[in-house]
Amino acid sequence: MKKIDLTNRLTVCAIALFACFLWGSAVPVIKTGYRLTGIETADSAGQVMFGGVRFALAGLMVVLLGSMLSGQLLKPNMKMIKPIVILSIFQTIGQYVFFYIGAAHVSGVKGVIIAGMSHFCAILVACLLFRQEKFTARLQIGCALGVLGVVLVNVIGSSMDAGFSLLGEGFYLISCFCSGTSTVLINRFSKDNNPVTLSGYQFMLGGIVMCVIAKIMDMSNTDPAWRTDIFSRMNIPAVCVLLYLAFVSAAAYTLWSILLRHNPVSRVAIFGFTTPIFGSIISAVVLDEYSQLGIGTVLSLALVSTGIAIINMKKE
Repeated sequence: MKKIDLTNRLTVCAIALFACFLWGSAVPVIKTGYRLTGIETADSAGQVMFGGVRFALAGLMVVLLGSMLSGQLLKPNMKMIKPIVILSIFQTIGQYVFFYIGAAHVSGVKGVIIAGMSHFCAILVACLLFRQEKFTARLQIGCALGVLGVVLVNVIGSSMDAGFSLLGEGFYLISCFCSGTSTVLINRFSKDNNPVTLSGYQFMLGGIVMCVIAKIMDMSNTDPAWRTDIFSRMNIPAVCVLLYLAFVSAAAYTLWSILLRHNPVSRVAIFGFTTPIFGSIISAVVLDEYSQLGIGTVLSLALVSTGIAIINMKKE
Protein backbone atom coordinates (compact mmCIF):
# COMPACT_ATOMS: atom_id res chain seq x y z
CA MET A 1 0.00 0.00 0.00
CA LYS A 2 1.37 3.39 -1.05
CA LYS A 3 2.22 5.62 1.89
CA ILE A 4 0.36 8.94 2.02
CA ASP A 5 2.59 11.94 1.40
CA LEU A 6 1.69 14.25 4.27
CA THR A 7 3.75 17.08 2.76
CA ASN A 8 1.73 17.16 -0.48
CA ARG A 9 -0.18 20.45 -0.60
CA LEU A 10 -3.41 18.85 -1.84
CA THR A 11 -3.22 16.25 0.93
CA VAL A 12 -2.56 18.95 3.53
CA CYS A 13 -5.50 20.95 2.17
CA ALA A 14 -7.91 17.99 2.32
CA ILE A 15 -6.93 16.88 5.83
CA ALA A 16 -6.83 20.42 7.26
CA LEU A 17 -10.24 21.31 5.83
CA PHE A 18 -11.70 18.09 7.25
CA ALA A 19 -10.33 18.95 10.72
CA CYS A 20 -11.76 22.48 10.49
CA PHE A 21 -15.12 21.08 9.37
CA LEU A 22 -15.17 18.87 12.48
CA TRP A 23 -14.37 21.81 14.78
CA GLY A 24 -16.95 23.98 13.03
CA SER A 25 -19.67 21.39 13.61
CA ALA A 26 -19.14 21.30 17.39
CA VAL A 27 -21.39 24.24 18.44
CA PRO A 28 -24.60 23.18 16.64
CA VAL A 29 -24.10 19.53 17.60
CA ILE A 30 -23.61 20.51 21.26
CA LYS A 31 -26.91 22.38 21.21
CA THR A 32 -28.52 19.32 19.60
CA GLY A 33 -27.08 17.20 22.41
CA TYR A 34 -28.62 19.52 25.00
CA ARG A 35 -32.01 19.08 23.37
CA LEU A 36 -31.74 15.29 23.16
CA THR A 37 -30.70 14.92 26.81
CA GLY A 38 -33.21 17.45 28.13
CA ILE A 39 -30.57 19.90 29.35
CA GLU A 40 -32.29 23.27 29.74
CA THR A 41 -30.70 26.69 29.19
CA ALA A 42 -30.61 27.29 32.97
CA ASP A 43 -29.07 23.86 33.68
CA SER A 44 -25.42 24.95 34.01
CA ALA A 45 -24.48 21.83 35.98
CA GLY A 46 -25.93 19.55 33.32
CA GLN A 47 -24.05 21.46 30.61
CA VAL A 48 -20.73 21.10 32.42
CA MET A 49 -21.42 17.39 33.07
CA PHE A 50 -22.18 16.87 29.36
CA GLY A 51 -18.85 18.50 28.48
CA GLY A 52 -16.95 16.52 31.09
CA VAL A 53 -18.17 13.19 29.74
CA ARG A 54 -17.35 14.30 26.20
CA PHE A 55 -13.75 15.22 26.99
CA ALA A 56 -13.05 12.17 29.13
CA LEU A 57 -14.10 10.09 26.12
CA ALA A 58 -12.11 12.33 23.76
CA GLY A 59 -8.97 11.86 25.85
CA LEU A 60 -9.38 8.10 25.69
CA MET A 61 -9.85 8.31 21.91
CA VAL A 62 -6.74 10.50 21.47
CA VAL A 63 -4.57 8.10 23.46
CA LEU A 64 -5.91 5.05 21.63
CA LEU A 65 -5.60 6.65 18.19
CA GLY A 66 -2.17 8.07 18.94
CA SER A 67 -1.01 4.69 20.25
CA MET A 68 -2.23 2.98 17.07
CA LEU A 69 -0.43 5.49 14.84
CA SER A 70 2.82 5.31 16.82
CA GLY A 71 2.75 1.55 17.33
CA GLN A 72 3.12 1.82 21.10
CA LEU A 73 0.99 2.83 24.07
CA LEU A 74 1.20 6.54 24.76
CA LYS A 75 1.70 7.13 28.47
CA PRO A 76 3.06 10.14 30.35
CA ASN A 77 6.26 10.12 32.36
CA MET A 78 6.78 12.00 35.59
CA LYS A 79 8.05 15.20 33.94
CA MET A 80 4.81 15.42 31.92
CA ILE A 81 2.51 15.50 34.97
CA LYS A 82 2.92 19.23 35.58
CA PRO A 83 2.36 20.25 31.91
CA ILE A 84 -0.69 17.95 31.73
CA VAL A 85 -2.22 19.55 34.84
CA ILE A 86 -1.53 23.12 33.66
CA LEU A 87 -2.86 22.40 30.17
CA SER A 88 -5.94 20.76 31.62
CA ILE A 89 -6.73 23.86 33.69
CA PHE A 90 -6.70 26.13 30.63
CA GLN A 91 -7.43 23.96 27.59
CA THR A 92 -10.24 21.81 28.99
CA ILE A 93 -11.50 22.94 32.41
CA GLY A 94 -11.26 26.73 32.02
CA GLN A 95 -12.05 26.86 28.33
CA TYR A 96 -14.95 24.43 28.23
CA VAL A 97 -16.70 25.07 31.54
CA PHE A 98 -17.30 28.61 30.27
CA PHE A 99 -17.84 27.42 26.67
CA TYR A 100 -20.55 24.89 27.48
CA ILE A 101 -22.51 27.31 29.66
CA GLY A 102 -22.12 30.07 27.06
CA ALA A 103 -23.28 27.77 24.24
CA ALA A 104 -26.67 27.43 25.90
CA HIS A 105 -27.23 31.20 26.05
CA VAL A 106 -26.33 32.34 22.51
CA SER A 107 -27.34 31.19 19.03
CA GLY A 108 -25.14 28.69 17.20
CA VAL A 109 -24.15 31.16 14.46
CA LYS A 110 -23.26 33.92 16.92
CA GLY A 111 -21.37 31.49 19.15
CA VAL A 112 -19.21 30.23 16.29
CA ILE A 113 -18.19 33.76 15.29
CA ILE A 114 -17.35 34.83 18.85
CA ALA A 115 -15.39 31.61 19.33
CA GLY A 116 -13.16 32.81 16.48
CA MET A 117 -11.73 35.31 18.99
CA SER A 118 -9.60 32.47 20.41
CA HIS A 119 -7.20 32.86 17.47
CA PHE A 120 -6.62 36.50 18.34
CA CYS A 121 -6.41 35.80 22.07
CA ALA A 122 -3.60 33.34 21.34
CA ILE A 123 -1.68 36.06 19.47
CA LEU A 124 -2.19 38.61 22.24
CA VAL A 125 -1.17 36.16 24.97
CA ALA A 126 1.95 35.09 23.04
CA CYS A 127 3.00 38.67 22.33
CA LEU A 128 2.00 40.59 25.43
CA LEU A 129 2.14 38.02 28.26
CA PHE A 130 4.72 35.43 27.23
CA ARG A 131 6.76 37.72 24.94
CA GLN A 132 7.27 34.86 22.47
CA GLU A 133 7.03 37.11 19.39
CA LYS A 134 6.72 40.77 18.42
CA PHE A 135 3.31 42.38 18.10
CA THR A 136 3.95 43.49 14.50
CA ALA A 137 1.75 45.68 12.34
CA ARG A 138 0.52 42.56 10.51
CA LEU A 139 -0.59 40.98 13.78
CA GLN A 140 -2.19 44.23 14.93
CA ILE A 141 -4.22 44.51 11.70
CA GLY A 142 -5.35 40.90 11.99
CA CYS A 143 -6.40 41.29 15.61
CA ALA A 144 -8.18 44.58 14.87
CA LEU A 145 -10.22 42.95 12.09
CA GLY A 146 -11.15 40.05 14.36
CA VAL A 147 -12.25 42.30 17.21
CA LEU A 148 -14.22 44.45 14.74
CA GLY A 149 -15.97 41.34 13.45
CA VAL A 150 -16.97 40.27 16.96
CA VAL A 151 -18.20 43.80 17.80
CA LEU A 152 -20.15 43.94 14.55
CA VAL A 153 -22.01 40.71 15.23
CA ASN A 154 -23.11 42.15 18.61
CA VAL A 155 -24.32 45.56 17.42
CA ILE A 156 -26.14 44.71 14.20
CA GLY A 157 -29.54 43.50 15.29
CA SER A 158 -31.15 43.02 11.89
CA SER A 159 -29.98 39.44 11.50
CA MET A 160 -29.41 38.43 15.11
CA ASP A 161 -29.81 39.82 18.62
CA ALA A 162 -27.59 42.73 19.61
CA GLY A 163 -27.58 41.92 23.31
CA PHE A 164 -24.70 40.97 25.60
CA SER A 165 -24.98 38.76 28.67
CA LEU A 166 -22.35 37.48 31.08
CA LEU A 167 -23.56 33.87 30.85
CA GLY A 168 -23.65 34.02 27.05
CA GLU A 169 -21.21 36.26 25.19
CA GLY A 170 -19.23 37.00 28.37
CA PHE A 171 -18.52 33.35 29.11
CA TYR A 172 -17.62 32.78 25.47
CA LEU A 173 -14.97 35.51 25.65
CA ILE A 174 -13.52 34.07 28.88
CA SER A 175 -13.41 30.70 27.14
CA CYS A 176 -11.54 32.32 24.24
CA PHE A 177 -8.92 33.72 26.62
CA CYS A 178 -8.37 30.27 28.14
CA SER A 179 -8.13 28.79 24.65
CA GLY A 180 -5.57 31.38 23.57
CA THR A 181 -3.47 30.77 26.67
CA SER A 182 -3.60 27.00 26.17
CA THR A 183 -2.40 27.42 22.56
CA VAL A 184 0.72 29.21 23.77
CA LEU A 185 1.26 26.63 26.53
CA ILE A 186 0.95 23.75 24.04
CA ASN A 187 3.57 25.43 21.86
CA ARG A 188 5.93 25.65 24.84
CA PHE A 189 5.29 22.21 26.36
CA SER A 190 5.29 20.27 23.07
CA LYS A 191 8.91 21.17 22.43
CA ASP A 192 9.96 18.66 25.09
CA ASN A 193 6.90 16.39 25.16
CA ASN A 194 4.70 14.46 22.75
CA PRO A 195 1.79 16.85 21.98
CA VAL A 196 -0.65 13.97 21.34
CA THR A 197 0.16 12.42 24.72
CA LEU A 198 -0.21 15.81 26.41
CA SER A 199 -3.57 16.42 24.78
CA GLY A 200 -5.00 12.96 25.43
CA TYR A 201 -4.25 12.87 29.12
CA GLN A 202 -5.15 16.51 29.76
CA PHE A 203 -8.50 15.82 28.05
CA MET A 204 -9.12 12.86 30.35
CA LEU A 205 -8.06 14.75 33.49
CA GLY A 206 -10.04 17.83 32.50
CA GLY A 207 -13.13 15.79 31.66
CA ILE A 208 -13.09 14.05 35.03
CA VAL A 209 -12.61 17.36 36.88
CA MET A 210 -15.49 18.90 34.91
CA CYS A 211 -17.76 16.04 35.99
CA VAL A 212 -16.76 16.63 39.63
CA ILE A 213 -17.37 20.39 39.25
CA ALA A 214 -20.81 19.66 37.79
CA LYS A 215 -21.72 17.45 40.74
CA ILE A 216 -20.58 20.10 43.23
CA MET A 217 -22.61 22.73 41.36
CA ASP A 218 -25.64 20.43 41.41
CA MET A 219 -25.33 19.68 45.15
CA SER A 220 -25.04 23.37 46.08
CA ASN A 221 -28.06 24.49 44.06
CA THR A 222 -31.73 23.85 44.76
CA ASP A 223 -32.93 24.75 41.25
CA PRO A 224 -34.93 21.73 39.99
CA ALA A 225 -33.77 22.52 36.44
CA TRP A 226 -30.22 21.56 37.40
CA ARG A 227 -29.85 17.83 36.78
CA THR A 228 -26.52 16.12 36.20
CA ASP A 229 -28.00 12.65 35.78
CA ILE A 230 -27.62 12.88 32.00
CA PHE A 231 -26.97 9.14 31.69
CA SER A 232 -30.50 8.33 32.84
CA ARG A 233 -31.80 10.50 30.00
CA MET A 234 -29.53 9.05 27.33
CA ASN A 235 -31.07 7.46 24.25
CA ILE A 236 -29.43 6.17 21.09
CA PRO A 237 -29.40 9.57 19.27
CA ALA A 238 -27.96 11.29 22.37
CA VAL A 239 -25.22 8.66 22.70
CA CYS A 240 -24.36 9.09 19.02
CA VAL A 241 -24.11 12.87 19.48
CA LEU A 242 -21.85 12.48 22.54
CA LEU A 243 -19.59 10.00 20.74
CA TYR A 244 -19.43 12.29 17.71
CA LEU A 245 -18.39 15.26 19.84
CA ALA A 246 -15.70 13.16 21.50
CA PHE A 247 -14.57 12.08 18.04
CA VAL A 248 -14.42 15.73 16.91
CA SER A 249 -11.93 16.62 19.65
CA ALA A 250 -9.91 13.42 19.29
CA ALA A 251 -9.73 13.21 15.49
CA ALA A 252 -9.41 16.91 14.64
CA TYR A 253 -6.60 17.49 17.14
CA THR A 254 -4.74 14.31 16.13
CA LEU A 255 -4.96 15.13 12.41
CA TRP A 256 -3.85 18.70 13.06
CA SER A 257 -0.88 17.48 15.11
CA ILE A 258 0.18 15.05 12.38
CA LEU A 259 0.10 17.81 9.76
CA LEU A 260 2.13 20.14 12.00
CA ARG A 261 4.68 17.38 12.50
CA HIS A 262 5.33 17.13 8.73
CA ASN A 263 4.76 20.71 7.54
CA PRO A 264 5.62 24.32 8.44
CA VAL A 265 3.12 25.84 10.87
CA SER A 266 2.08 28.55 8.41
CA ARG A 267 1.13 26.00 5.73
CA VAL A 268 -1.30 24.29 8.11
CA ALA A 269 -2.52 27.18 10.28
CA ILE A 270 -3.78 29.22 7.32
CA PHE A 271 -6.72 26.79 7.02
CA GLY A 272 -7.94 27.64 10.54
CA PHE A 273 -9.93 30.61 9.25
CA THR A 274 -12.39 28.19 7.61
CA THR A 275 -13.65 26.91 10.99
CA PRO A 276 -16.09 29.79 11.70
CA ILE A 277 -17.35 29.58 8.12
CA PHE A 278 -18.06 25.86 8.43
CA GLY A 279 -19.59 26.44 11.86
CA SER A 280 -21.98 29.16 10.76
CA ILE A 281 -23.21 27.20 7.76
CA ILE A 282 -23.69 24.01 9.81
CA SER A 283 -25.46 25.97 12.58
CA ALA A 284 -27.86 27.46 10.05
CA VAL A 285 -28.68 24.02 8.64
CA VAL A 286 -28.76 21.92 11.83
CA LEU A 287 -30.41 24.49 14.12
CA ASP A 288 -32.67 26.04 11.47
CA GLU A 289 -31.07 29.46 11.98
CA TYR A 290 -31.19 30.53 8.34
CA SER A 291 -32.61 33.91 9.34
CA GLN A 292 -29.39 34.67 11.22
CA LEU A 293 -27.27 34.42 8.07
CA GLY A 294 -27.97 38.06 7.21
CA ILE A 295 -25.65 40.85 6.08
CA GLY A 296 -24.29 41.35 9.61
CA THR A 297 -23.25 37.71 9.83
CA VAL A 298 -21.66 37.79 6.38
CA LEU A 299 -19.66 40.94 7.19
CA SER A 300 -18.58 39.54 10.56
CA LEU A 301 -17.45 36.28 9.02
CA ALA A 302 -15.56 38.18 6.33
CA LEU A 303 -13.75 40.34 8.89
CA VAL A 304 -12.91 37.45 11.22
CA SER A 305 -11.76 35.23 8.36
CA THR A 306 -9.65 38.01 6.82
CA GLY A 307 -8.04 38.75 10.17
CA ILE A 308 -7.15 35.12 10.78
CA ALA A 309 -5.79 34.82 7.24
CA ILE A 310 -3.60 37.91 7.64
CA ILE A 311 -2.18 36.61 10.93
CA ASN A 312 -1.39 33.20 9.45
CA MET A 313 -0.01 34.33 6.10
CA LYS A 314 3.67 33.63 5.68
CA LYS A 315 5.62 36.74 4.76
CA GLU A 316 7.50 36.00 1.55
